[in-house]
Amino acid sequence: MNRVYIKTYGCQMNERDSEAVAAMLRARGYRIVEDEHACDIMLLNTCSVRDAAEQKAIGKAGYVSARKKKQPDFVLGILGCMAQNRGAALLDALPDVDLIVGTQKFHQVPDYLDNLRAAREAGVPIGSSIVDIAAEAGSQNTIRDHLETDEKQVSAFVSIQQGCNMDCHFCIVPKTRGDERSRPMADIVAECRSLAAKGVREITLLGQIVTSYGRRDYAHTGGVTPFVQLIEQVHAIKGIERIRFTSPHPRGFKSDLVEAYGRLPKLCEYVHLPMQSGSNRVLKAMNRPYSRERYREIVDALRAVRPDMYFSTDIIVGYPGETEEDFEQTRELFEACNYDMAYIFKYSIRSGTVAADLADQVPDEEKERRNQVLLDILRRNSERRTAGLIGTVEEVLVEGPDKTGAHFTGRTRGNRVCVFDADPRLVGQLVPLQIERATVSTLYGSLVLSGVEN
Repeated sequence: MNRVYIKTYGCQMNERDSEAVAAMLRARGYRIVEDEHACDIMLLNTCSVRDAAEQKAIGKAGYVSARKKKQPDFVLGILGCMAQNRGAALLDALPDVDLIVGTQKFHQVPDYLDNLRAAREAGVPIGSSIVDIAAEAGSQNTIRDHLETDEKQVSAFVSIQQGCNMDCHFCIVPKTRGDERSRPMADIVAECRSLAAKGVREITLLGQIVTSYGRRDYAHTGGVTPFVQLIEQVHAIKGIERIRFTSPHPRGFKSDLVEAYGRLPKLCEYVHLPMQSGSNRVLKAMNRPYSRERYREIVDALRAVRPDMYFSTDIIVGYPGETEEDFEQTRELFEACNYDMAYIFKYSIRSGTVAADLADQVPDEEKERRNQVLLDILRRNSERRTAGLIGTVEEVLVEGPDKTGAHFTGRTRGNRVCVFDADPRLVGQLVPLQIERATVSTLYGSLVLSGVEN
């Protein structure tokens, strides 16, 4: 009873949390399996950003719990944001769940599973499900282990900060992730250095508001924020060739971060910059502390430093009280910023947030219309940008075989997925790729072998 399958819902931070849990479990003697039908223990690492994400996880848990009739010793656990948000109340709908662990207790999962296994192997009945959603000081420092695999790891997520103090009126994250907490800079740099020694070439720094990193723990030195100081230290690590980060807040894009794109060549020219709305009135209602004018200034400043900058964003359409005029302002700014990628969401009520109690909810059909308008603009933008790359040579980090196994895949510095033929020895190397054709989101090409190390 030691085969564990972990299914992850939601964001890259959830992916990183799942990887850390998997690494801790493997160190304790558990086997991590890829086939959910071959496991003795299933852990669902959940998301609460939208109701649909919670319902998807609840549906999965309800379906899987039927396995207990055939496998009495089967263990089902719910981890992460939904566990934190709902806690023991989940047992009303899912009484067969054995383990509910919140976002600050991932590191306790191995101990809890050990206890469940020991009790069942001894034939001792478990009195009730284990529920732990308590806050724990220092929990941000526990997401540091990486899962070792047979495949060469080329890129890695590194958690640097957890929690959020922004209190956006639509967002459940402050409730599910707690207050803002940063890891020590020296620990993060040591983790990145260790990953580089294992062959990792690209690091993505993760946090709920990653640009807020260390603002209460470290001094601003010479006008340089702690977050940029951290980027500088990771930039100095031999072997690390690319640095990305997510998810930032527009408030964090001071001059030092903008200028970093011009002086730190390992910092990729790709920015995820959440807009949420292009209407000042709606931004104020959302409790987002910037204006459409300030947002556009940031975009223009970044493009002035790096004209080839790639942008992605988050947008919410149909926020309570959003008028047609408000949406038109969002559409105008969305079009002007010329995004390469965007996550466009139709507003959904999240209980426990300020927006949940607001009047003047926008009808679903109108949300869908506004959503489609922005998606059409995004499609045209993406098609135009990828078409413009045909005939150019892009630097690509070779990640490994694609899903078909017939070709290889990698990403450009602008975070575009590429498919091409290559020798397996090139995995982990930066190679020049001649772009020959493109779809909305994928580039296809051939390696320019001159200068490539064999």
